Amino acid sequence: MLTPSIDPSMGARDTTSCRCFSYILSISSRAARGAFLSLLLQKGFYKVNKKHPVSSYTSMEDLKKPSDSRLLLISSEEAGWKELTVRAYQEKLEEHEGWIEPTVPDTTLFIFTRGAASVERRYANSHWRKQHIQQGELYLTPGGSPPTELRWRNLSPEPVQTLRLLLSTALLSRTAQEIADRDYTRLAHIQHSGFHDPVLMQIGLALWQELEQLSPAGNLYAQTASQMIAVHLLRHYHSVGKTLKDPSQGLTHQQICRVMDFVQAHLSQDLSLETLAQQVGFSPYHFARLFRQTTGESPHQFVLRQRIERAQQLLEKTDMPLSLIASESGFADQSHLTQAFKRQQGLTPRAYRLDRLIKASFS
Repeated sequence: MLTPSIDPSMGARDTTSCRCFSYILSISSRAARGAFLSLLLQKGFYKVNKKHPVSSYTSMEDLKKPSDSRLLLISSEEAGWKELTVRAYQEKLEEHEGWIEPTVPDTTLFIFTRGAASVERRYANSHWRKQHIQQGELYLTPGGSPPTELRWRNLSPEPVQTLRLLLSTALLSRTAQEIADRDYTRLAHIQHSGFHDPVLMQIGLALWQELEQLSPAGNLYAQTASQMIAVHLLRHYHSVGKTLKDPSQGLTHQQICRVMDFVQAHLSQDLSLETLAQQVGFSPYHFARLFRQTTGESPHQFVLRQRIERAQQLLEKTDMPLSLIASESGFADQSHLTQAFKRQQGLTPRAYRLDRLIKASFS
């Protein structure tokens, strides 16, 4: 039987939690206790921790914090991404049980990026369902799903690593309306577990890499990626996939020129997908799709290429310091300029400038 363990250092929230726990134990009827616990589980307010078996309320702020059983490797919170949250975790325990995943409004995509585990889950008053999940497999939980109790065991010699992508309901609703003229809240959710999807896997890993690099076009990259994920989920894992609109013919020459001129005029600024889409009167999703269809590259790729070309011009024609060139080209700092420039050109900006000076002296 669980017994409360009160620590003098606990705050007001934990003290309230212990009172709640004491109230549960004071209920004489076993059936009544079970009904009360089920209610807490359904509301997403109760979790059981193996190390500290005391009930506690789980707020959205708590969900952003790593639990005792996992280490937060990286998060998009500080990057300021909108409508998409990315978190990577490393599980620290070989076994873990009694953890409640509360109800959250966001649709969550779990990607196992390392290791393998035996995972059991159940909803309130239901039977345990067991499955083995290994590297490369995904698990999709629609927003608003009932609280789930989990227990798992590591099956690999290395720690398990997971990547979580949380997409807002607003993003999915807007995308569903744009691609199918349907209300997302009225569409049937489809839950999937232990499946393979190379597209979602690659997008997830690319977002993780983007967080590690923190490139100047990071927000635009995240917005484009979130649109791709939303469309992919609605197309393949949702009933909306059967009612997609017919594709358009692409952007006109005038529309492309308008976007390109705007990018050139504001290259030193943060260019979001919404801002670019506004120049031609499309939603971000439609603009990104039509832009790629017309030009063969995504808006993010185009903007990054323009930044690199601006930096090349300044390196060749001026003696401006690299830090100022980075600012004029729209990069966050000199380090980001160097990373992006070397990836594209195979040379650092300094080496590129020296190479052009040497070639000019012999011409």
